[in-house]
Amino acid sequence: MTQNFDRLLHRLADSGLDFVIIGGFAAVTHGSMLMTRDLDICVLLTDETVEKLRSTLADWHPKHRMTPQKLSFLEFPKAGPVQNLYLETDFGVVDILTSVLGVGDFPRLRNSAEAFEIGGRTYRVISLEDLIIAKEAVGREKDMLAVKELRAIAAKRAQGETCV
Repeated sequence: MTQNFDRLLHRLADSGLDFVIIGGFAAVTHGSMLMTRDLDICVLLTDETVEKLRSTLADWHPKHRMTPQKLSFLEFPKAGPVQNLYLETDFGVVDILTSVLGVGDFPRLRNSAEAFEIGGRTYRVISLEDLIIAKEAVGREKDMLAVKELRAIAAKRAQGETCV
């Protein structure tokens, strides 16, 4: 499996999916030098959204990466409410969340998101302030390292310096 963030982002955007980029890739977008191995996005996961994701990712063989059997996302879940999806595709891992710990749900994130150009297109990315709050709320060692770096980026921004 090759991780190709631009290709994943373009495919999701081309589908008309309304999303905000969060997590490690958002940190990189804000100027972090830390490595990330997946794409995390926040969306409103309705039955319609799940079906849109299925059709969008179908030819990339999406599987649930958190299940021992690696169940096909095209077949499971059949219906019903879904909170989060952790998928592995032919072009990388994408985690799809409905809310971000410490920050809130999709509408909240969307309202405060920042616009960034990535691969020639403009995307909504979790704001730097919200990303710091989210990383602190998760509290893992790697997230706390990211918080230090993100705070330094925020301080440079406040002084009018660019970090990206």
